[in-house]
Amino acid sequence: MRHLQTFRLIEAVMRAGSIRKAAEDVNITASALNRRIRRFEDEFGYEIFERLPRGVRLNPAGELLIQHIRSQVSDLVRVQSQVADLAGVRRGHVSIACSQALLPFFLPAQIAAYRHEHPGVTFEVKVRDREAAERDLSTFSSDIALVFEPVVLVDFEVLSSIPQQIQVVMAADNPLAQKDELRLRDCLDCPHVLPTAEYGVRHLLDQASRRGTRQLSPIVEAESFDFMRHYVLHEKAVAFQIPIGLDAAPQHGLAIRPLSIRDVPVGHLLLGQVRGRTLPIASALFARQLAQDLET
Repeated sequence: MRHLQTFRLIEAVMRAGSIRKAAEDVNITASALNRRIRRFEDEFGYEIFERLPRGVRLNPAGELLIQHIRSQVSDLVRVQSQVADLAGVRRGHVSIACSQALLPFFLPAQIAAYRHEHPGVTFEVKVRDREAAERDLSTFSSDIALVFEPVVLVDFEVLSSIPQQIQVVMAADNPLAQKDELRLRDCLDCPHVLPTAEYGVRHLLDQASRRGTRQLSPIVEAESFDFMRHYVLHEKAVAFQIPIGLDAAPQHGLAIRPLSIRDVPVGHLLLGQVRGRTLPIASALFARQLAQDLET
């Protein structure tokens, strides 16, 4: 416990890359901060920063220490949550890394429902692509993740897996809207708007394109599914998204049709946490709520 403040200072220096800049961020003098770091290194027995001409950076010992710090802080938050629960006070903080598709409809409803029962719990929602979400978990920056088609899964403990068939989004007057189901070749023969390479939807489309005769040739690539959904109202183009990111009652002027699984297989939305971690009470209860609602 006595090292917690020093740990926070070490993280501040790591983020800033400079003792002078970190000192400004935490509102102490650079000389005082440098003394705290040196004193800790003497007690720890190893230097944790490499001193560079224009700043500092963690050396391998420092990187191991930071991982330990984050693990210890995570455990402390969990214990504080358990103590609060013993006292009958359901408080806590839930940090979620998630795909964009969860933002418009699913997560707002889920968080509001949870806070209705536990108004003392606060939330932090961080938009992450599938690789960044896994990285957030491994560094304890987020408690849980909701991600479509994650990349690595080495330290990802799956709490729930939900199939998601890719949907084609277009203006209601697009001729393709006359069909009940669309083939990928139909979509690629007309102007198409695609997410960038780091997103799971693009990953599945790239794989399907390599297997077929039509190549992806987007007129626009974007990191925002909200942008793509609105863009197709201005040009007779198509965009692609997973169902959980689309309202059951589509926006006026839009048509949504399933993309045939003969061309693009169903992907999976995974709810997970870092393997082996015991989540704080609030995060564990919210993850349980998400799993139940996703599966029903």
